[in-house]
Amino acid sequence: MANTGWTLTENASLLALNTFHVQAQAAQLLEIQDSATLPDALALPAVAEGPLLVLGSGSNVLLADDVEGTVLVFANQGIDILEHRADYTVVHAAAGVNWHKLVLWSLQHGLSGLENLSLIPGTVGASPIQNIGAYGVQVGEFIQAVEAWDRQTGEWVRLDNEQCAFGYRDSVFKQQPDRYLITAVELRLPLLHELRMDYAGIADELQAQGVETPSAVDVANAVIAIRSRKLPDPEVLGNAGSFFKNPVLGVDQVEVLLQSFPALPVYPAEREEQRKVSAAWMIEHCGWKGFRDGDAGVAPSHALVLVNHGSASGAELLALARRISASVLETFAVAIEPEPRLIGAQW
Repeated sequence: MANTGWTLTENASLLALNTFHVQAQAAQLLEIQDSATLPDALALPAVAEGPLLVLGSGSNVLLADDVEGTVLVFANQGIDILEHRADYTVVHAAAGVNWHKLVLWSLQHGLSGLENLSLIPGTVGASPIQNIGAYGVQVGEFIQAVEAWDRQTGEWVRLDNEQCAFGYRDSVFKQQPDRYLITAVELRLPLLHELRMDYAGIADELQAQGVETPSAVDVANAVIAIRSRKLPDPEVLGNAGSFFKNPVLGVDQVEVLLQSFPALPVYPAEREEQRKVSAAWMIEHCGWKGFRDGDAGVAPSHALVLVNHGSASGAELLALARRISASVLETFAVAIEPEPRLIGAQW
């Protein structure tokens, strides 16, 4: 079935719609080209009568099984400037826009803020759900509002930053995963911005590149270089980026850990009485970096990244993740949790 604003396909493969490249089927695939037609598409009997799963580019999910009901994909495009001010610009980006494309667009237009989030796979519409973050920056810092269809009330809504309830890898969209269908994001991007270069080797990379007075573009290039070295390209080796969150612990617990593991990297957290500790370091310490069981494995270049070497199933990747988590818990008495959304299974 097709309409000028949407397309509905039965018995659709999701192989090209998840960056782990695991095989899974959807009973139906609904692609939205024009977000204005979303309510009408959702009202189709075949869609309205069953469950609904939203996928961006599938860069933050693990499909552990086939998907019943309808998989919804936003294919709407467009980046526009809503407002120019002396010190910032408000940018409106459609949900279907590639995230890295938006970052490059913002830099080309003299805007800053998103440079540390370069090369993160996925779409604009998916970015608020997990409050994507990298190298000391989270997207929630720059989101002014999110436009969405509220399935609970059957109305269009515009949630401001506070209503989005952003936290570390968290948001109202993650807390209520079946309620909001994000169609666009508004970002308030500064023209001048204090660059963040004190995280995960950015300053060292800039120095290696011979950059003495870095700009936002220079920081983006440094981040791209670091990520390209550390993280496998999903087009070459299936993965969803960092699979585990960095645990946030109380200061007292961190001090106890450091007595036994003084080399454990520790970072500031949002709350003064808490600290973030490195999940990658703990996983590597337990010997998992580069591990492989069949086609399910851990990247040799980064212990946080689970990879599909070819034909691993989602269930096999999930089983490996559980083994890694149990190992870290046994060694450090610290629970680590997955960052991607698990489809068809519970953690």
